[in-house]
Amino acid sequence: MPGTTQPSLLKPPELDPGVSLAGRQKVTTGNASIPYSKGKKGNALTVAASCQGEGKITVTVRPLHVSFPLECGAGQVSTVSNEVALSGVERSGVVSVEASSAVRWSLTVGRGAPTEADPAGAG
Repeated sequence: MPGTTQPSLLKPPELDPGVSLAGRQKVTTGNASIPYSKGKKGNALTVAASCQGEGKITVTVRPLHVSFPLECGAGQVSTVSNEVALSGVERSGVVSVEASSAVRWSLTVGRGAPTEADPAGAG
């Protein structure tokens, strides 16, 4: 609809309480890379992305070798938040987003205590 605003995409996704900001990208079209700051050992990295438009975005977190897709809808805003708690997550890095020109997206990167305290291989 002409004149209709999309407030949920006009600003990057919000982080959960207790998660501090490490990087942010305002509404963007096409590909971009967003640096994120170093964190404390033991904290997790949270990457929250929103998109709108026909297609999908692919989010890649380096140097952690983690990536995830997000399907975007033409008439709606899609949002996903992923938490990464791997060895090396305390280092600074870059989140790269690959997106077609038909998709608008925004992204927030945060750091905080992991929500699950059951590391792989424990026991």
